[in-house]
This record gives sequence, structure tokens and C-alpha cells, in this order.
Amino acid sequence: MKEITCKLLVIGAGPGGYVCAIRAAQLGIDTVIVEMAKAGGTCLNVGCIPSKAIIHTADDYAHAVAMAAGRNPMGIRVDSPGIDFMRTMAWKDGITGRLSMGVVNLLKKAGVKAVVGRAHFRDGKTVEVETETGSQVVRAENIVVATGSAPVELPMLPFGGNIISSTEALSLAQLPKSLAVVGAGYIGLELGIAFAKLGAKVTIVEAQERILPLYDAALTQPVAKRLAALGVEVRLGTRVKNLSGGGDALIVEDANGEETKLGAEKILVTVGRTPVTEGWGREELELDMEGRFIRIDDQCRTSMRGIYAIGDVTGEPMLAHRAMAQGDMVAEIVAGRRRSWDKRAIPAVCFTDPEIVSVGLSPDEARTAGHEIKVGQFPFAANGRAMTLASEDGFVRVVARADNHLVLGIQAVGAGISELSATFALAVEMGTRLEDVAGTIHAHPTQSEGFAEAAMKALGHALHI
Repeated sequence: MKEITCKLLVIGAGPGGYVCAIRAAQLGIDTVIVEMAKAGGTCLNVGCIPSKAIIHTADDYAHAVAMAAGRNPMGIRVDSPGIDFMRTMAWKDGITGRLSMGVVNLLKKAGVKAVVGRAHFRDGKTVEVETETGSQVVRAENIVVATGSAPVELPMLPFGGNIISSTEALSLAQLPKSLAVVGAGYIGLELGIAFAKLGAKVTIVEAQERILPLYDAALTQPVAKRLAALGVEVRLGTRVKNLSGGGDALIVEDANGEETKLGAEKILVTVGRTPVTEGWGREELELDMEGRFIRIDDQCRTSMRGIYAIGDVTGEPMLAHRAMAQGDMVAEIVAGRRRSWDKRAIPAVCFTDPEIVSVGLSPDEARTAGHEIKVGQFPFAANGRAMTLASEDGFVRVVARADNHLVLGIQAVGAGISELSATFALAVEMGTRLEDVAGTIHAHPTQSEGFAEAAMKALGHALHI
């Protein structure tokens, strides 16, 4: 094949990579993108999107089971609910397939040249791509590394057989009767709750003393309550020692050193994700690292001129929308526009039951940063819309500076609260003050009223509590 030359080469067509390529092409930049699997990356194909499809299915099924058992407070009854899991998976695959093909079409529409294969750097301006039809060389003025991340594998629990990662969990051929989840972070809890609702006996093992350790206890308490209601056994302060000889049970050790054998049909390991920094020729470059991640500046520039890095490979938080924002910014920088990266307003969403949203600083983080603060919190138990949804657990909390009332952070936990994440992010991004939030008319009856009420509470004049 003859060589391809371009102004911008993007390695990886995940959320960050394809957004970067599309935006660059829109700006008139000659752009090539390389992807060795399906367009859309982990998030679209084996992460964010398919997991939400399974979570939604689990929610609907759990509601049907509750109705059949006469536990529905609205008086709705159904008979003999069941689930065709293969049909569920086919529906999920249909969604991911449509979205992946949509990304392909968007790239084509924008004029991006796509190359399918594995990329490997020869030097800082040249990449060789191994395709099905042979080797393709691409020379570029600028290169963006968007290689993403992969599930972390534990040495004593290598993936294979009954030991699965989130990728395999989202493509199971049948529902497991029992599931042991190693790790109580957001991936483990999202999937653990979903499979519990679908009928699996779920046990969660976590080495730390609390679930969702990246969130404060007030936010995770409603989730812990829901886990108990679903019959999920949560073993905190418990370490995995090994796998049983038969491969069908975990050997775990509690804080007192007592060992227990936990039987499970499937063992789901969700102890985090690691950046994909190997396998694409990093050794041919001189990139500065920051621990496991590629070091970048506030414009996503690496230590090598003309090479940028975006998304999971650059550090926490490993979120698709962070990668997308970085990709959009880098495309504009390559096009000659002035942009920089500010991560203060990146919303983090945990799609558990109930959901959790956090944007900006928590109360403890704000105090640690040296701020005198005001905190306002409004419970959904006092919100009419939450009552009509039969989902009163949770609250909205606003953190603001005490002197000028600048909003520093917003946290919330509640049913469907993820849909307010953009509202919260906008408030932090735009530099709103408590008076701005309290003075904005929020539609009634909606859960968003809790946001205004929390701001009023911080100002000392809450109306409904």
C-alpha cells in the first residue's frame, strides 16, 4: 500500500477519538482515524451503553416482580412475570450495533478517512497499521493517542472461565444463578444491582470498609439501603485470597483473619480499569508518564511536540464525556484555535439504585481546599414528584463559598437523578451563586425543585423543609 499523509491522525475511535476526528474534519483538517475493533470504543460497545440497557431491563423486571407479589404501592398487579434473557441481549446488541454504525457514518459524513487495524508507532510522526490486507503506513503532522483503558485483572483471579470482567458480564448467554462481585466501586455495584434484580443471588466483596469509596457516606447510604432490600450480601473489609480448587468459589478473608468460601456460578472482577499504554509502540517515543498514565498539560499536549493524548490513557476520571470534551478541544487547538482544559465541572454519575451524581467539590474537599462554606441539602422525601414516582430516598446538596455564595459543588442521590447532571455541571461551569439557583424558576412538580430548595436552605430560607 502507498503511504497516507495527513495533518491529524487519531489512534482509537472511542468517544474521545471519534469526537476529535469529526470536529477536526469539520474545521477543514485532513484527518485519519485508526481503530482495531468497533467504532465507539469500550463505552459504546462493552461499557456505558450496554450496561445501561441491562440496568433498564433489570429495573423494569424488578417492578414487574414487585407488582406480581402485590408490593406495588400504586395497586398495579401483573401475573407470572418472566424474562427472555437472550431477547434482552439481542435488544442490547441491536442498540450498540446501531450506535457503532452511526459513528462510522458520522466519520464518513465529516470526511474522515478510517483505517481498521492495530496501530504501532515507528516514530513521533509515523505510524504503521496492521490491517487485514497488509501493512499501511500513515505519516501525520499531529497525532492523538486515544487508546482508552481495559479492566484490571487480579493475579489470583485471571480472567477466563467463570472469572469474568465487565465486558463478559455484558455478553453472557444466560443469567447466572449466583454472582460474586469483587469490588464495590461503581461498575461492580451497577452490574451487581442489575443482576440481583434479574434474579441472581449476588454477593459483593470489598477490601475497604465502605461501598463506593470515592463518594462520601451520605451519598452512598441510600444505595447501601437498597442493596439490603434486594438481598445483596455485602462483605466489607474483606480481601480475596484465592480461587477454590474447583474454580467455583472464592476464598476470602475478613478483617479478623477468618477465611470463608463463597460459592458462585460467575465471579465478576471489578477492581478498576488500567490505561492501555502498551501494544501501540510507546517504547518508540519519549513520552513522560505520570504513574500509569501519559502526562499531559492543560491542552492535552504530551512531552513530545505534535503528540496529544486524551481520555482514559491520561488519568482520572475515566469518563467518556471527559474524553469527548478533550477530543473536541484538541481538534480546535490543531486547527489554530485557543483552548485549554478545565476539569472542575466534569459530572460523575453512578447508575446504581438510586443513582448518584457529583459535580465539583464535596463539602470535605471544599474545606480541604481552604474554603469557608455554606451547605444546603434538600431531601426527596419532601419532594412531590419523588413521591409520585414512589422513590423518596435521596437528596440534593449544594456546596458554596460562605463569603460570596459561589457554587463550588453539587451532589445528589435519587431515582433518575442522572438526568440533572447537566444542570448541576452548568451551574458550576457558569460560576453561579446560590442566589442564581434559588432565583431560577424550577418547574413544578419536578425533582429539579430540590436543587433550588437546597440553594434556599444554604441561604437560610428553605420553603418546603
